[in-house]
Amino acid sequence: MGADGKVIGLDVSTEYTADGQRAWEAAGVKDKIDLVIGPAVESMQKMLDNGQAGTIDLIFIDADKGNYDSYYELGLKLLRPGGVIAIDNVFWHGEILDPACTDEDTVAIRTLNEKVLRDDRVDMSMLGIADGCTLCRKL
Repeated sequence: MGADGKVIGLDVSTEYTADGQRAWEAAGVKDKIDLVIGPAVESMQKMLDNGQAGTIDLIFIDADKGNYDSYYELGLKLLRPGGVIAIDNVFWHGEILDPACTDEDTVAIRTLNEKVLRDDRVDMSMLGIADGCTLCRKL
């Protein structure tokens, strides 16, 4: 990251991010990280409303699975051409392959996986590491 680069972290929890903030302080990078507490869909929309469309280099999605599609769509608007969205947990412990698994989280991930595969706005690669991670490069 360049000298003028920033990390924008979106989270709903002050409890869990407090650990991160202590680590950022200890590492001397606290001034490089903007933490926004609140629902990510709302925070991402505010970023768009504030003129940040097409300005973000990397988006990492690892949050409530039911909103993965919203994060993906809002993320594509925020992302610059050539930027990358990384989507975590795309294997969902193998449950996405089992049609009998119809819980909300599994269906949301399965649906997004199918969407990304056919999305002509991105080049994508699904990585078989841990619980799966899909990288989407915005065209």
